[in-house]
Amino acid sequence: QVQLVESGGGLVQAGGSLRLSCAASGRTFSKYAMGWFRQAPGKEREFVAAISWSGGNTYYADSVKGRFTISRDGSENTVYLQMNSLKPEDTAVYYCNAHFLLYDYWGQGTQVTVSS
Repeated sequence: QVQLVESGGGLVQAGGSLRLSCAASGRTFSKYAMGWFRQAPGKEREFVAAISWSGGNTYYADSVKGRFTISRDGSENTVYLQMNSLKPEDTAVYYCNAHFLLYDYWGQGTQVTVSS
């Protein structure tokens, strides 16, 4: 089983940056693909970015491509989401996800608010 704890959210002005962190517990962290999703008020949860178990492959939603970067540190069991050039439409609760075969785990979410 994997437990995920997100941090790093907050309030930032448009054009600013934030870095989200997701700390994972469990010795099998390296087997999991990791991802970030977000959910804005009144909207469905949507995919933001993902990284393969090896870290060799990354995937991004078109809306964040070129502005966000996902990375992972196996030694610290942590995945990061560097968010630059933030826009008001990036405002949402951001959730960390761990995926392996039929297993999916979610964190509790961290709020990101971008003011115009």
